[in-house]
Amino acid sequence: MSASAARKKPAKKSAKKTVKPKAIAPDGHDHDSWKLRLYVAGQTPKSLTAFANLKRLCEEHLAGRYEIEVIDLVKKPQLAQNDQILAIPTLVRKLPEPIKRIIGDLSNLERVMVGMDLKPIPPN
Repeated sequence: MSASAARKKPAKKSAKKTVKPKAIAPDGHDHDSWKLRLYVAGQTPKSLTAFANLKRLCEEHLAGRYEIEVIDLVKKPQLAQNDQILAIPTLVRKLPEPIKRIIGDLSNLERVMVGMDLKPIPPN
């Protein structure tokens, strides 16, 4: 056996990494898809904060199982009527049903989780 052949390491098998959910829906199930809509008015500090807070919450508790649609009401004000938006920023949870709404910059994580009906999974 040559010296270079002796130094080669066996190929590693890549293991599939399963992301374990950290939260469940109100019906007690781990839904595959959470559809969230964030209504904002332009690139204001409050809008940017709301998006950053929502993204952080989703990555932490719904990794790989969420979709965020940001709707800028400055560009498309007619879309506010669809979800009865009266204040901004507003988060609308479309799925899982029922539809839920939260108004504000989403900085209070506990309030957002309660408002979205997102229950943390207790540690084993």
